[in-house]
Amino acid sequence: MKLRTRLNLVVAGLTAAFVIVLISAEIQATRSSIREEIEAANRVASQLLGRLALIYSSEGGPQLVLPFLQQLGHVRANDLLLRSMDGHLLFRSPPPTYKAGREAPAWFVRLMSPAPAKYTFTLPGGVELTVAANSSRAVLDAWDDLTHLLSLAAAMLVIFNALAFWSVERALAPFPVITDGLQRVQQGDLAFRLPPLRGFEACAIGAAFNRMAQAVQDKVQAEKKAHEAETRLDERREMALLVEQRVEEERRLIAHELHDEFGQSVTAIRSLAMAIAAQGGVRDPPTGEAARLISEEAARLYDAMHGLIPRLMPLSLDTLGLADTLENLLRDWQRRNPAITMSLEHDLSAPLGPSVTLAIYRVVQEGLINALRHAQASHVAIDVQSDAQRIVVTVSDDGIGMPSQGSQPGHFGLRGLSERVAHLGGVFSVSPCEPHGVRLIAQIPLTPSA
Repeated sequence: MKLRTRLNLVVAGLTAAFVIVLISAEIQATRSSIREEIEAANRVASQLLGRLALIYSSEGGPQLVLPFLQQLGHVRANDLLLRSMDGHLLFRSPPPTYKAGREAPAWFVRLMSPAPAKYTFTLPGGVELTVAANSSRAVLDAWDDLTHLLSLAAAMLVIFNALAFWSVERALAPFPVITDGLQRVQQGDLAFRLPPLRGFEACAIGAAFNRMAQAVQDKVQAEKKAHEAETRLDERREMALLVEQRVEEERRLIAHELHDEFGQSVTAIRSLAMAIAAQGGVRDPPTGEAARLISEEAARLYDAMHGLIPRLMPLSLDTLGLADTLENLLRDWQRRNPAITMSLEHDLSAPLGPSVTLAIYRVVQEGLINALRHAQASHVAIDVQSDAQRIVVTVSDDGIGMPSQGSQPGHFGLRGLSERVAHLGGVFSVSPCEPHGVRLIAQIPLTPSA
């Protein structure tokens, strides 16, 4: 059922209830008034007529009473009866002329009529005069008044309910507009706004609706932009992962080329230079000296090349495995930094894939570079532990700690490590050590995807 119909029914019901209560109160008041009027009229008529009839009967006998009553005729609200000693009816008052021929409905007469009341007087000469109350005219007046009141109440009820229906219709006129607006917003038309609505409440609802629609539109646009940005970020991450994979592959190829081709060529150059220096050193000292210099440069080039290869791609990962490669890396850095204490503990019982192996190596490598080059550390501890579910790498130092600004050295390297570990489904964190220093922790799950 619609709200308009319910409100109309409530108004009609309350109005009808008010009319019913009003009619009931009017009936009760009229009934009491009739009772008092009839009783008073009957009492007064009985006292007066009884004494007059007694006087007439005492002076002239019953013969004077009958003419007196016939001349008196009808007395309002009373019936006069004169009977002889044997019960013969001598006189009955004529019917009333007021509203003659009309009677109230029987049920209304029973409702409004008071209890029957009459007074009987025994006059000299053996006749009896009875004065009986008659409320028919008073009841008829009450019926006419009630009918008039009911007609007026019905007219007022119709008029009042018509005005109420019109007022409710006018007050609820904005609600279909609001409902249509909600449906349009539900269907995706977030740019729709309600026009100005009549009425204080409707105007407030319309303003709240427009604010809500604007907020929803702004939120949807923000979510759309965020989704687009997240999509672009995912694409860039995917591109970065592909680039990183290609860079690693190129590093691997360059490292192999340096080790296999370039290394052999440098070794051959050094061997030829040493041969020339040995053969021509006596006969042609300048040539021998030049050959010796070439040999020394070739040796330095060979050493630099072997120092560059682990930074590009540790070829020992493919041959020796992660544990020996980490030990070689630590040994190499220890040789170059003898004043710094370095330690390595590892338990690599679980099998590792190539991606995880390379990620662990990069974490240890980046941690060593940051600790030795930027943190001014005197002690670096490396711990690599693995089980069937995950591998955890920890690199701790006692240096000066993390830089305060994100643009300081080591920031982008750590970000690259975080991205690399996240691609493998792991977690990378950097936290301070007490009393000073930095701790790098990488946790990588050992799953088939990783």
